[in-house]
Amino acid sequence: MSRICLECRDTIHGRSDKKFCSDNCRSAYNNRINSEGINLRRRINRILCKNRNIIARLNPEGKRTLHKTVLIEEGFNFNYFTNSYKTQKGTIYHFCYDQGYIIQEDGYYTLVERKAYIN
Repeated sequence: MSRICLECRDTIHGRSDKKFCSDNCRSAYNNRINSEGINLRRRINRILCKNRNIIARLNPEGKRTLHKTVLIEEGFNFNYFTNSYKTQKGTIYHFCYDQGYIIQEDGYYTLVERKAYIN
């Protein structure tokens, strides 16, 4: 009984449990299978990093209030953040890694930096 490589469809020689004829075929197969999920994670991480960098650039002192339009003009995407934190008073912080914001009234946002991000 001959076995066929899952990637190139060539005949496999060697161990009975081999699925690929070479390391190159194994790598190519796994890269092809995983590429869609990896690309999605890369796109999301790029958005998160861009959001974080925008907040960090606009907030050099660690706390600043500005209008939402400033963030929009910089290309900030409000749909993506790494985590949210709700205080006992009910204030919700949205963070992109260590940089975050609080939604205020009348379209204003307070940018904050989380000093002790990793517990």
